[in-house]
Amino acid sequence: MDAYTDFARVYDELMDNIPYDKWFEYLHSLLKEFKIEDGIVAELGCGSGKMTRKLAGAGYDMIGIDLSMDMLQIAMEKKYEDKNATKKDILYLNQDMREMELYGTVRAFVSVGDSMNYLLEKKDLVQVMKLCNNYLDEGGYLIFDLKTAHMYRDLMGNRTITDTRDDVTLIWDNFYDKDKHLNEYAMTIYTDSGKTDAYGNAYFTRFEEKHLQRAYSLSEIKSAVKQSGMELVAIYDAFTHNEPTRKSERVYVIARETHQEGKKYI
Repeated sequence: MDAYTDFARVYDELMDNIPYDKWFEYLHSLLKEFKIEDGIVAELGCGSGKMTRKLAGAGYDMIGIDLSMDMLQIAMEKKYEDKNATKKDILYLNQDMREMELYGTVRAFVSVGDSMNYLLEKKDLVQVMKLCNNYLDEGGYLIFDLKTAHMYRDLMGNRTITDTRDDVTLIWDNFYDKDKHLNEYAMTIYTDSGKTDAYGNAYFTRFEEKHLQRAYSLSEIKSAVKQSGMELVAIYDAFTHNEPTRKSERVYVIARETHQEGKKYI
């Protein structure tokens, strides 16, 4: 089952509890800390483009990359939703981040909202970082977040979450395999079809999606960065500059581009 197809239509409505403003302020502060205050920035797994638009509004020339054409269609429709973002155009690319191709280099890659957790094999995580290293300006940065095993295992666990709105209902079954470090989201969604029966009762359309994500340990992250050829700058407990703990729910990884023999500069 493909992810973010039918779900894309109701994603923003159901995810309206995500504190995007807080996430943006933290991410923006990290970019400025590393002297990236303008220029081209690419977002991996940009989804419906909420963070892409916020970064565009902050003055960056944004590229949004996502595997789901359905999500990108929504992103393109909302391109000018944020009035500040109209100052900068946004280029959206329908690409698998493991096989991305750009026409030039960028100052930074960013990825938030656990998009990198969708990389189910360590080799895929390494491959994405290798590509980032290739397409980064000299001394550029990759900044991304990851949900932790603690988050999946202890806080989400084998639980069912329901969310009912006027026109949509989500039933979210969560399963975590602690041996494989894989988390499965099985979602059943009912949306108002806009039709009614003879008695005025609304018809709802039902669809299902399954999403898989992987939890990476700190040692796996460090090893992947090393294998990619990038330089690890820091791993932070999310929204702080502190080292992660066993109770960290999300971490931010910061890696720097390194110039290597044989590297293909665009």
